[in-house]
Amino acid sequence: MPKLKKSMSVEEFDSGYWYATEIKGFAKKLGIPRYTVLRKDELEKVIKHFLKTGQVKSPTKRSLSKNGDRDSDRQLTMKTPVINYTNNRETKDWIVAQAKKLNKHFKERSGARYRLNRWREEQITAGKAIAYGDLVRHYVELNKPDQEYKKIPSGRYINFLSEYMSQERNPTKSNAIAAWHELKALKIPKTYTAWRKLRRRDKD
Repeated sequence: MPKLKKSMSVEEFDSGYWYATEIKGFAKKLGIPRYTVLRKDELEKVIKHFLKTGQVKSPTKRSLSKNGDRDSDRQLTMKTPVINYTNNRETKDWIVAQAKKLNKHFKERSGARYRLNRWREEQITAGKAIAYGDLVRHYVELNKPDQEYKKIPSGRYINFLSEYMSQERNPTKSNAIAAWHELKALKIPKTYTAWRKLRRRDKD
C-alpha cells in the first residue's frame, strides 16, 4: 500500500485505507489545526482539500470545546436539553431504552448511530435547541427498516456495510465485514461498487 505524502493525488488517497493514527500523524505534518480532536472523516475531508489545492482549510464549523458538566452526569429525561453530550455507554443505553418505549418493534440498524451523531452535531452547529427526546425520536426514524440512508460523504466502512446489506443476496454482517477487510487490502476505491465490479470481473 502507498504511504501518505503531500505529493499524492486524491485518487491515490481514496484508493488506500488509512488508520486513524496514520491520518492524525499526516494531519500534524500538514499543520491542520485541532487535529487531535477532529473525527477521522473530518480529517480526511481537510486532507483531500489540501491534496487538491495545497491549502489547509478550516476543519469544521462545529464547536470543538466542551465546558461544564456532562449531560449524562445528571438524570436524563426526554425534556433534558442537549448541551454537553457524551457518547458513553450510559447515554447510548438510555436512548435505546427510550426508543423501545416509543416503538415496540424497534431494532437497531448498522450505521444509524453514526447518522444520529452527525444529525445532532448539525442541529447544534446551526444553533437549534434540541432535547434528548428529539434524539430518541430521530433515532427511532433512522432505525426503521424502510428508512433510506443517504450516503455519508466520508465514512467508507459504514457506506460499504449499508450497501452490502441492502444489495447482496442473503447477506450477513460477518460476510459484509469480511468483504470490507478484503477491499481494504486492494488498491481500488473503498466502495461497494468497486468491490462488486472486481468480484464480477474475477468470475468472468
